[in-house]
Amino acid sequence: MFEPGHLHRANSFASAGQPVFSIDLYYEVRHDPAEGPMLHMRMQGEVAGKAFEEAFELHRDTACNFASVASRLAQKHGLPSGNNLIMRSHHEYDLMFEDIRAKLGTHSGDPVNLDHLEKDGL
Repeated sequence: MFEPGHLHRANSFASAGQPVFSIDLYYEVRHDPAEGPMLHMRMQGEVAGKAFEEAFELHRDTACNFASVASRLAQKHGLPSGNNLIMRSHHEYDLMFEDIRAKLGTHSGDPVNLDHLEKDGL
């Protein structure tokens, strides 16, 4: 389920290689005095009965990589690597991606500062 600023993903029935999980991903744009606009994301939820919460920030020019970071964190907390947390419903991913781009004012073809890739752990 997607609404601007929030994506919810859940699997209420365990199956072969797929645990029960419920994960919420919240996001907003924050202005850092030194770095400029930053995409702040907070993940919280439960995978196989274990609760977790994580937060991360991405620079304006690297924010399009949010799905990679979120998926890596979900795997860290027990979601199998074959489960792509964000991309499961591509339509909702597209809506989320466009919402993030609109909030940050980014456009296709904008340059990327390679130092930001390293700072953001990408």
